[in-house]
Amino acid sequence: MFDLVLRSTAVVTPEGQRPATLVLQAGRIADVLPYDAPVTGPVLDVGSAAILPGVIDPHVHLNEPGRTEWEGFDTGTRAALAGGLTTLVDMPLNSAPVTTSVANLRLKQAATEGQRHCNLGFWGGIVPGNAAEVGPLIAAGVLGFKAFLTHSGIDDFPNATEADLRRVMPLLARHGLPLLVHCELSQENDDWKKGDTRAYPNYLASRPPSWEEEAINLLIRLCAEYRCPVHIVHLSAASALPAIAEAKAQGLPLTVETGQHYLFFNAEEIADGQTQFKCAPPIRERANNEQLWQALQSGLIDFVATDHSPAPPDLKQLASGDFATAWGGIASLQLALPVLWTTAHSRGATLPDLARWLSQHPARLIGQSHRKGQISKGYDADLLVLAADEQFTVTEALLHHRHKVSPYLGRELRGVVTHTFLAGEEVFRHPNFLHLNRGQFVTR
Repeated sequence: MFDLVLRSTAVVTPEGQRPATLVLQAGRIADVLPYDAPVTGPVLDVGSAAILPGVIDPHVHLNEPGRTEWEGFDTGTRAALAGGLTTLVDMPLNSAPVTTSVANLRLKQAATEGQRHCNLGFWGGIVPGNAAEVGPLIAAGVLGFKAFLTHSGIDDFPNATEADLRRVMPLLARHGLPLLVHCELSQENDDWKKGDTRAYPNYLASRPPSWEEEAINLLIRLCAEYRCPVHIVHLSAASALPAIAEAKAQGLPLTVETGQHYLFFNAEEIADGQTQFKCAPPIRERANNEQLWQALQSGLIDFVATDHSPAPPDLKQLASGDFATAWGGIASLQLALPVLWTTAHSRGATLPDLARWLSQHPARLIGQSHRKGQISKGYDADLLVLAADEQFTVTEALLHHRHKVSPYLGRELRGVVTHTFLAGEEVFRHPNFLHLNRGQFVTR
């Protein structure tokens, strides 16, 4: 007798998509059987709806404690479940305090109690002067470390220098933990603010591709020197792809993510004053983003993550449309899967592609590829059911994020998550939450 039996004519496994029966027991996938295999236990047959591994998003800002009014664990992890996301990894900012010490990590973990609706892991932060905290944070179970090479937007998380990275990379290399880097090496460039700060082309020009290229070239050199795993977050400049390709060809432990918004939107369609589109690095031109798509489909870009970075509406400067003062961040957590699937489907991508980009490859980054991110015997039964061809329009009423500001409002998307399972338990059945506060901490 199994805890639950799931059947579908479209189960997405590492070997491809096929009819199958999944038997779930004690929070794991006990077996993957032929569709018509005789089994005992309660059966949920979802017909032709697809069963995929739960989405893993290793790049989110939930902002609690300290800036809970920006998002918070309760609303953020509810939105995750509604979107089929079963594991999130929270960035070390924009919470207050930032996660640059064990004491601060414990405060963040404590803040999740009673509102940890999906699995949660944490990145530690690298800032000037906290090298002595890296070892203790590793022992405390963080999944890796994040650094900025330009101003983070938060004064209590200053950017690291090359010297700061050199202090910590040998230790990270010994432990096999990744260094995640916001790759922009910025220069003083405020001239654009003398012009029309409502004009998106002016904001776009203020953060040129050369900033990303220079930062990525630096990280490739350090990666080669220390053999520390390096992960480039939210790549937006396609001009950096040749250097990335060369580094990977040399066998360097380098991985890359891009964001859904760089693949879905193009600069040419962003009107002046539409600050809901502001992010850093910025959304670039169509020709650039076409190259990002090609790199993702070829495997040069490893996966896609949201960089969910919400803020209260007044900080987005929606009324003034001022890109100079608006907070930079795209709110998209709940929409991670349908946004990517909408545009991927139009390019001939498949559901197995989607599973690699949103589950299997992110699991590798966070050190969980032995138990999460794919539908295989023995893996955690973190799963979603997707009505892959069903379409819907994004409305404020649909979103569980604390704030509803999003560039995706009004867009028609493909793919409705109808069920989400956490450790074999059905926790969401569209549109209702069935069980909450079932999430576990994810550590190395």
